[in-house]
Amino acid sequence: MLGLAGVLALAVSTAVALALPDIYSSVTIFLPASLQSANPDRLVDVTENLLKPSTKLELVTQAEDLDRVLSIGQSLPVAERIIRQFGLHQHYGTGQPGDDLADTRTLKEFTSNLSIIHNERDAIELTFQDRDKLLAARIANALVLVIDSLNQQLTLESRRNVLELYRQSSASLGRSYEQSRQALVRARRRYGVFGIKEQGRYLAQAIIETEKALRMAEGGGPGNAAALRRALHGLTRADGGNLINLEGWTAGNDSVTLASERLTDLQTRFIAARGAYEQAEIALRSHVSSLYVVQKAQPATYPSRPLRTLIVGGSVLLTLAVSVLLILLLELLGRRSVVG
Repeated sequence: MLGLAGVLALAVSTAVALALPDIYSSVTIFLPASLQSANPDRLVDVTENLLKPSTKLELVTQAEDLDRVLSIGQSLPVAERIIRQFGLHQHYGTGQPGDDLADTRTLKEFTSNLSIIHNERDAIELTFQDRDKLLAARIANALVLVIDSLNQQLTLESRRNVLELYRQSSASLGRSYEQSRQALVRARRRYGVFGIKEQGRYLAQAIIETEKALRMAEGGGPGNAAALRRALHGLTRADGGNLINLEGWTAGNDSVTLASERLTDLQTRFIAARGAYEQAEIALRSHVSSLYVVQKAQPATYPSRPLRTLIVGGSVLLTLAVSVLLILLLELLGRRSVVG
């Protein structure tokens, strides 16, 4: 009887194991990067020289990034998008889309076939199972793309706000630069100061030579004292008729120097802000990926389940164990009845 039970268990379990469909698993592994790495305000350091831009796009994986990606991968929007994209209602045979019962069954089947975990190497391991090995690989790779898209959308609005701030900063500095340039031009025209260092040397030399010649003429030497006196007056006084004169140069020196320094500062800041805005705009339009795929999903070469050998062997051993237990119980009851 014990042998018969074992043979029956072997036959039944073998038939059941052979009737079960093959299930294939496709695995993809990827690393999530910090969202801050893809933000425009992190791509460019506007305090650096434009000839040596400081980029901050790095592979930085933190615990919160892993948790966020896991939450996105297991979320309902991701499941619904994949179900619609691959027509899983028809594939699972659960009914027509839009029917509550069919949608629930499809979602339940989809989630039971999906596994997304954080492995021991701080990477995300996504596994999808299906009877069609090609479809399983396609769905696993599509899931990574959907997760990446939703992950980027979390900061898309803030990144656009950052870009707008860059644009406003660049435009404001551009207006300030133009106003300062016009103010500098007016100051130079008003005071006759066009080159501070060069004019200072020219005026000092001209005044010294003219005054020296005037003193010699007044002492009876060569030269016209009246003409030299007028020339000296023109070099030193603003009402002397000379565009370049000591009084105007002295009065305008501080104003022109301050305006020149401010113009130079605004020019440097404006160029830096404009460069930062242009690079941030390129970064935003290029959609920098927030995931680094280490291994793409490939069609499996052999099924992951069912484990037919395990099913058959386990069924036979379980049947034999139950049979032995029943035999022991029957023997025990038989002995008690004899004793009684």
